[in-house]
Amino acid sequence: MDVQRITPRIIFRYGLSTGTLAGIVAVYFYWLHANETTVSLTFLLLILIVAANWGLRHAIYMSFLAAVSFNFFFLPPVLTFTISDSRNWVALGTFLLTAVISSQLSERARRAAENSSTRQREAESLYEFSQQLLLSSNMSDLLNQLPSMMTETLHLSGAALYLRDKDRVYRSSPGYMHISAEQLREATYSHESRQFEDTQSLLLPVLLGQKAIGALALSGQQISTEVLDSVRSMTAIAIERARAMETLAKVEASRESERLRNALLDSVAHDLKTPLTSITAAITTLRSDSLLDPDQRAEMMAVIEEEAARLDRLVSEAVEMAELDANRIQLNLQKLSIREVIEQAINGLEAQLRTHSVELRLPDALPAVPMDKTQIVKVLQHLLENAAKYSPHGSPIVVSTEVTGDALVVNVADRGVGIDDQEQSMVFDKFYRAPGQRYRVQGTGMGLAIARALVEAHGGAITVTSQPGNGSVFSFSLPLTARH
Repeated sequence: MDVQRITPRIIFRYGLSTGTLAGIVAVYFYWLHANETTVSLTFLLLILIVAANWGLRHAIYMSFLAAVSFNFFFLPPVLTFTISDSRNWVALGTFLLTAVISSQLSERARRAAENSSTRQREAESLYEFSQQLLLSSNMSDLLNQLPSMMTETLHLSGAALYLRDKDRVYRSSPGYMHISAEQLREATYSHESRQFEDTQSLLLPVLLGQKAIGALALSGQQISTEVLDSVRSMTAIAIERARAMETLAKVEASRESERLRNALLDSVAHDLKTPLTSITAAITTLRSDSLLDPDQRAEMMAVIEEEAARLDRLVSEAVEMAELDANRIQLNLQKLSIREVIEQAINGLEAQLRTHSVELRLPDALPAVPMDKTQIVKVLQHLLENAAKYSPHGSPIVVSTEVTGDALVVNVADRGVGIDDQEQSMVFDKFYRAPGQRYRVQGTGMGLAIARALVEAHGGAITVTSQPGNGSVFSFSLPLTARH
């Protein structure tokens, strides 16, 4: 198949070379009557052009053809192959030698240029391959994408990767089966490379140092040894890097789990112990002091009732947070007026808001929004209670709404101590409490985390903007149309 494609091209080149030389001879011999020097230089120029473009083989042919033509048409006696002057023999020999040497030098330059171009393309392919490797940090994604990356960047017809510790083969496409899984395993354990001429495939082990971690199968065009070594090394390093990042992620997850566990224990130790202490003290007082008047007893009972309700709320928040983490919340979406939901949330917090005035800034015409009424009431109550806790007594809390794009945005603004920039990114984390407020203000650090989870379950988002000393604005958005 290749011979049929190459042969017409070679014939065309020889024909074109011969025709061009014949044309130059005709012009110089019949019309211009140029001297021998001009003719020889023209022939040399033509030979150099042929060598630079078509290679040494064509240039040697042109050199001998030009020498014969030079002798026959331009060295006396003309139109014969006889040379009368011995100096012309020297001139003809010098011309032929110069033509051959020039052809070789031109061929070397051409090959050097081709090699340079090839190396440039290889370097570009390796750079692109390395960039794609850096984009994949997940072990599973990297292994699934590696064969396809090689196929695209190295312009192959197919590739396969076998990984020893997973005992699995990853292929660039399901149809690429030139190399079997057994052959890949054999290359891994034998550390030997193999070439298959019938399928134009290459099989080689992937080494990390002296240890074989897998094997590669590549099919398609010929690849230089340097590129193969680079691809193998980069593949091994990328796999090891992804494995290390996966291990690091597990360690970080373990640390985060430990941090959350410590935060929960801290929360339990402080926020659950406080109401228990108050309840125990009130009960002890009621039992031991028989001289308490009815008002004092009623006050003790109110303390017990208030602290018991606080305990119930803390336990409920913990259960709700666990359900949200397990994605067990089922939303009952209905198109409702946000005004009605805000009023219900405020009415349910009479005790917490008794020292604050709540100012509503709601436009008259607001669209109905699909929401779970119970859950959005909880979101608003968490934000309102949070504003009340961290604001001075008597300061107002402002609730406003606006339609932005395809969402309804609800804002809860206070005039509290504010949140600095570093803490703003953490206030929605579970159990997070600002160091300066942890023991001054009651709470578990779950309210804002619950609010974020409920808003995101609706397809919305929750944010905070704040300036220390000037209060905070918590905002959440709800899509105007339900998202599935």
